[in-house]
Amino acid sequence: MMDKQRLRAFAFILVTFLLGCNEFMVVGILSEIARHLNVSLTQVGYLVTVFAVVYAVSTPIITIFTSKYDRYQTLLVLLGVFLVGNTLSAIAPNYGWMLLSRMIAASVAGAIISLLMAFISAIATEEKRASLVAWVFAGYSIASVFGVPIGTMISIQYSWRDAFMLVSLLTVIAYGGLVWLLPRHVDQVTGSLVAQLKLLRDRRIQIGILLALFTAATMYGYYTYIRPLLTSGLGFSRNSLNVLLFMIGVMSIVSNRWSGHLAKHGGLNRLPKYYVADLIILMLLPEALNNEALGFGALLILTMIVTLLSAPLQVYFLDIAEHDYPQALVLASSLSSIFFNFGITLGSATASVMFDVIGLKDISFGSAIYAVISLSLIIGLNRLINQQSSLIKKRTDH
Repeated sequence: MMDKQRLRAFAFILVTFLLGCNEFMVVGILSEIARHLNVSLTQVGYLVTVFAVVYAVSTPIITIFTSKYDRYQTLLVLLGVFLVGNTLSAIAPNYGWMLLSRMIAASVAGAIISLLMAFISAIATEEKRASLVAWVFAGYSIASVFGVPIGTMISIQYSWRDAFMLVSLLTVIAYGGLVWLLPRHVDQVTGSLVAQLKLLRDRRIQIGILLALFTAATMYGYYTYIRPLLTSGLGFSRNSLNVLLFMIGVMSIVSNRWSGHLAKHGGLNRLPKYYVADLIILMLLPEALNNEALGFGALLILTMIVTLLSAPLQVYFLDIAEHDYPQALVLASSLSSIFFNFGITLGSATASVMFDVIGLKDISFGSAIYAVISLSLIIGLNRLINQQSSLIKKRTDH
């Protein structure tokens, strides 16, 4: 029988998987939603944009203003709100209700992940924490690999509403698992709004959130056009798209696992060489796109490199909050996902501009600019960390 720690890990992964399905599944069923709700594809496309904006704006607000309440109860309430939002998507009679349901789900999704991270910090042992953080992040990757195709298949075979209903059913199961497995009370320090926002004045945090933002922009500067890159760029047939995207998704999961390993063995100090490799491959990608195997291999390696930051950065934020800003632990847990979403927006906008100005094959040059910025930030952050470690060591020696 699985021990309680493994069951908790499974419950956490299931929750992030369901959050990911709710967010990403819409992309695969846009046409079906548009047809059934009698609206244009462009209008349905706004569901994706609105979700991302509400997610980014609401997450810090909710994490700050719920931090004084019991984390166990807050998590269950927010997961209940998510369940309502997702179920409303399943039964939405018109576009207005659908838009409202997406906003409800998006408003609590980031805060739920932040609370899961806070629980990991409280209940996981030091050696297990990095691995568990990586698995929780992997829930999103697993959703993009398996959840979206399954949702699309259910939509085609039955109805897009059934895809959302399945997420609701699994959310009820996850809810029951959290009620059973989570401790009712964990030690937590509360603080005023001003006390929590002190976290954001810390230079280490500021560089960290910029790193998250520009790393995401690096990825989505080309990944936004991944389908055209595979078909028009590399010449693969549309029939092979699902297999190719599946392989890219699996690489993302592998990267999440490696990210957990890095978080336990060297953390952020191990990352600069990967950012150098990322920059070199982005610069060479236009040439690599002239060969199917070489081009696809380059895209696989880029996918692996860019998501390596997730676990080391999350553990880094948690460590700073635990030691210096315990009143802002949940806020610290949310920073990575908030600014990664802002980075996605920046990268996507850049990709669109690059596509219009210089074309598909050279689109990676926009990403390369963000890769240079990201490399500078990771080097600067490591230098700052090492300087502070030296100062602490000197004080300890004296």
